[in-house]
Formats: sequence, structure tokens, C-alpha cells
Amino acid sequence: MKKFFAILMLAVGLAGAAPVFAEEKAAPAAEASAPAAVVAAAAEAAPAAAPVPNKGDTAWMTVATVLVILMTIPGLAMFYGGLVRAKNMLSVLMQVFVIFSLISVLWAIYGYTLAFGGGGAFYGGLDKLFLKGVTVDSVAATFSKGVVISELTFVAFQATFAAITCALIVGAFAERMKFSAVLLFSLIWFTFAYLPMAHMVWYWDGPDAITDAASLEKVTAAAGWLWAKGALDFAGGTVVHINAGVAGLVGAYLVGKRVGYGKESMAPHSLTTTMIGASLLWVGWFGFNAGSNLEATGTAALAFLNTLVATGAATLSWTLAEWMLKGKPSMLGSASGAVAGLVAITPACGFVGPMGAIVIGLVAGVLCLWGVNGLKKLLGADDALDVFGVHGVGGIVGALLTGVFVSPDLGGTGVYDYVANKVGEFNMGTQIVSQLWGVGTAIVWSAVVSFIAFKIVDLVIGLRVPEEEEREGLDITSHGESAYHY
Repeated sequence: MKKFFAILMLAVGLAGAAPVFAEEKAAPAAEASAPAAVVAAAAEAAPAAAPVPNKGDTAWMTVATVLVILMTIPGLAMFYGGLVRAKNMLSVLMQVFVIFSLISVLWAIYGYTLAFGGGGAFYGGLDKLFLKGVTVDSVAATFSKGVVISELTFVAFQATFAAITCALIVGAFAERMKFSAVLLFSLIWFTFAYLPMAHMVWYWDGPDAITDAASLEKVTAAAGWLWAKGALDFAGGTVVHINAGVAGLVGAYLVGKRVGYGKESMAPHSLTTTMIGASLLWVGWFGFNAGSNLEATGTAALAFLNTLVATGAATLSWTLAEWMLKGKPSMLGSASGAVAGLVAITPACGFVGPMGAIVIGLVAGVLCLWGVNGLKKLLGADDALDVFGVHGVGGIVGALLTGVFVSPDLGGTGVYDYVANKVGEFNMGTQIVSQLWGVGTAIVWSAVVSFIAFKIVDLVIGLRVPEEEEREGLDITSHGESAYHY
């Protein structure tokens, strides 16, 4: 185990921080969304001339941040909104919109410092509380030595990740949960599930802090727990998708099934809206994945291409499998397949080659189809919009296959050795073990926190609306509005 640790640590592809490569290197860079060392560690490490952000990187990261916002509002909101019944359309739009707003504010107040501040293996410190010390001149490390970006840009980019993760969960208990309960749950879950997972997977002191074996050991000791375990997660397979998928499944159990579930028709009211939402998700996901590289380099291009081809492959595999099983291919199936592919490629996008990405997409499409049909029946929960079947299953598939297709022998980038400044030796077995650590931790952590959070909310304000309000629809009973006037 020590030997594995030494090799993998030197290869620093570890935990969510994909290997960082300089722009001129063909090998892909680090794990992106997990921008690790958020402070000006890189600047302090170069006494002669502190690095300054490149305008091209800044422009790219600004665009990537806007694209992730597009994923959530309107993308996710429309995708979910079309899947519910007409009487609950506005309630879902409202939940996604307000959760995005709430988490954005909480991120600035205390989320950023707890996720990306130094401090411990599970949480960061409070040095950046209220964004203290974050100015127009402060910088954040990337995955390349001597390269930094504006810390304000990094703060905004990571805020969008936190916001969409919390918003994803609402699909599991759509159409029956109190609006106030949704917001209180989101606050608790964000604080005790999302923030520690982001810190565990993505926090480290940055590449400039690594010059030799001794400094690597020091960086490892101060890093997030799963980063130190070697788990790779380029853009959020564990932090975002498994985390949210498990929370959604727990919520579906604890909130209970919708009134009339299994007896009344609960078909989506607007697949047109859902298709538009899925398309916006796909477009926005390029910012989510390629932006996670934190630089406008070849690795960002690799993540971009992988996001394109893996999603296309998953759409095809889901559609063909559904066609074979049910006799007809559906628009809902194709859209769901696309989202499954996006989810599965997220942890792998900067680590695997395009052919590996296609395989991941093909596998994810079929397994997520099973997740929303066979597995859903086995679990017996009313996961209304299949949050676990798509995000939970897809995230697990992608995280585990990252450990396979990151192999240079299979077209992957390998893991980077910041001491030797080159790609290090790769052992697939040890990497898969690291991936299992990440997957297992995300499942257990999210399940425990979610269970406690839902119980607290139930005790304080109750989880569900009264049955008569649920039957009338949440648009009118909770918000006093109707999405449509016929």
C-alpha cells in the first residue's frame, strides 16, 4: 500500500485534481473543477517574479463560468420542468432558481473558505470567511507550475458547481415537498455534504508547492482526504453527481411517494421543454468540464472533445437499447441518454482519450437506462425525475472507468509526477482502488448527511405539503401562480 501511495502521489493525478500539464505538453492537465490551491500559494513560491493571470485564461474561465450558469438556469430548470405535470411546472423552476441564488450567496459567505481553504482533511479553514483577503490582485493556483488565475474568477466558477449540485437533488422529490423545506434542506446539505466532499477531493496546495519528494509529502499531508488517497475526479463525478444522486435517493425514501404514484398517470407534461433543457445542459457542460482545467490549454480541448463524443455515444446507446427493449425509441430516452453521458464523462474528461470517452458513454447509456427502470423498481423509491438512476449510477460508472481509461496504454493521459515534471508510472489496479475510495466515501457521506438533514427539516417545518395541496398542484398552492393559462 505504501508503494502504491508513493507512486501515485508522485503522479499527482490524485483525488479530483487531475494531472496538471504545462500547455506545451501533450499530456492533459489536471483535474479541473477541483482547482485545488486557491490561495496565492503559487505567487508566494516564486520570490523573484510572482506569476500573474493570463488574459486568455481569464477570458476562457469567465466564459466557462457563464456556461455553467446556463446549465442550471435555464438548462436544468427547463429539463426538470418539462418532466413534471403541468400543475407543478413553476414549483420546479422556482426551486432550481432560488436554490441557485441561495447557494451562490452562501458560497461567498462561508462556502468558499470551507471548501478551498487550508485547514484539514475534511474541511478548510475560515481565513477566507466573507471572502476576506480575496481581491482583484489575489490569485489561485492552476494545475501547471507558474500559472495562476484570478482568485475572484475561481470563486465564481466554483460557486456555480456548488449551486447546480444542490439544485440537482430537487428532481428526486419533485411535486410534493414544501418550498421552505427544500431551501432548509439545501442549506444544511450544502454545508455538511457538498463542502467537505469538495475539500476532500479537490483541495491541495498547488503544483508550485511541489519541488521534491519532501515537499510532495508536505502537500499530501495538508491536502483533502480523498486527494491524498489518489482518487481522480476531473470535474465532479463524486463531488457533484454521486453526492447529489445519493441525496436524491435518500430524499425519495424519506419524503415518500407522490399521491397516486403507480396508479395515476404522471407523464411529463412537456417533452419539448425537456429536450430544450437537455440541449442547454449539453452546451453548458462544456464550460463545466473543459473549464475545470482552469487554463485554455490542450487539456481543456481534450475535455471539450470528450464531453462531445461521450455524450453522443451515450445518447445512441440509450436510444438503441430502449428501441430494442420497448419497440420504439423515445425523445425522453434520447435526452436522458445525453445527460447520462454528460454525467459519466465528467470525472474522466481530462484524463481519458476520445476513444475511452466513447466507451464510457456507451456503457453509461445502457447502465443508466437500467438505473431508471430495473434498478428503480428494485429500490422501490419514487425518485420522480430519476436523479439517482442518472446522476448516481452515471457518476459511479464514470468514476470507476476513469481508473481504467486514464491508462496511457488505453489512450489516457496517465497521472503526472510534479517532482519529475513528467507523466509517472501507472498501475491500473491501484488507481481503481483509489477510485473506489472516492465512490464509497461519496455514497456513505452523502447518505448519512442527507438522512440527518431530512430528519431535521421534518422535525422543524415538515417535509411534505398536505395531500389536498399536492393534488391541486404546487404552482397554485405554494406560489399562487400557474405556468399556463388555457
